[in-house]
Amino acid sequence: MKSRILGLAALLAVSLAAISCQGTDPSGEQDVIPVMKVPRETEAAAGGSQFVKVAAVGQWTLSVDYIDGDGWIHLSKTTDSGNASVDMTIDPNEAETPRKATLVLKTAKHEVSKEITQMGKVTAATSGWLELPAFEHKEGFFFGTHSMDGGAYVSEEESGVRNWSFYYDYDAYVSWWVAYPLNRSLRGSGSRSDMWQATDPLLPADAVCDISGGSYGGGWTRGHQIPSADRLDYEANVSTFYPTNMTPQDYDFNGEIWANLEGAVRNWSFSSDTLYVCTGADIRNSYNWSGNKTGHAAKVPTHYYKALLRKRGQEYSAVGYYMPHTSSIAGNDYQDYVCSISELETLTGIDFFVNLPALLGADKAKEIEEASPSETLKNW
Repeated sequence: MKSRILGLAALLAVSLAAISCQGTDPSGEQDVIPVMKVPRETEAAAGGSQFVKVAAVGQWTLSVDYIDGDGWIHLSKTTDSGNASVDMTIDPNEAETPRKATLVLKTAKHEVSKEITQMGKVTAATSGWLELPAFEHKEGFFFGTHSMDGGAYVSEEESGVRNWSFYYDYDAYVSWWVAYPLNRSLRGSGSRSDMWQATDPLLPADAVCDISGGSYGGGWTRGHQIPSADRLDYEANVSTFYPTNMTPQDYDFNGEIWANLEGAVRNWSFSSDTLYVCTGADIRNSYNWSGNKTGHAAKVPTHYYKALLRKRGQEYSAVGYYMPHTSSIAGNDYQDYVCSISELETLTGIDFFVNLPALLGADKAKEIEEASPSETLKNW
């Protein structure tokens, strides 16, 4: 409660400072522009709740103007005076398309607004993106996709080229997987920004580990799922330093065998039209947690994996990797852990490249996923 009061006071101080030159009205009351802070302006398809913070002088009203649909946003209060927190609850979106509404804060003389976007219930079966595995929109998990500027991907028309998608576990404070397409164009040009972020703009700040000031406690380093070097244009690179892309990882494992595999993936992408990548952390049987220097303890994966689907011309081929998360294998050859996609699906319980059958037919997709990895890699 104390932190909430301090936060509202800070918001009001900013508002007062911003309009200090506006003076007073004839009645002697200060003419203050209100401030409204919405923790996340993009909500998941599953919906949820968040506190909208209002800092104002005098009476105010809060309302919703719907751009799409009606009645799917609920406010715990619509009028008050001074500083307050309003609980905003958003219903699940059962449609496949996003929907929008505008949150409007009014005082006697001023009006400020924020546009709220709720993602559609896009599934791997309907999105058509080849990198996505099958997943569920369920309580305790968040599926989101970033655009190349690091914000929320809504559609190709509105957001341009997609960046990376993730399936985040609120309880474990890590993403089960991150999926993305990779080629020379998508990699871009530039250098590693090292802009470690405290938050992901698609999630509330307190739902993630703050990795901006240093690594996880307990000796675990910050391990990327989509590597920084796979997105070198500046804003796209910064997004790879979001906490939703990080897991607590052994230092030697991260710097040797995992880094070597990441480099091999990039090299393969350069000789591909596109390499579709799903990289992930297996935490299903983990009972180990990091320290909480980042604000939360995060679950430490027992294994890491990569599922790779290569398109070159009209040909598709695929391989997987699944390796134990331990420093004892740091100096090993990553090819010791190669497997077919079918084998990887058995090991992880995940259905990879779920859109491939629709593109190539079930028999051809099965042939690709069951192919011997050693034979497949001869042509990579």
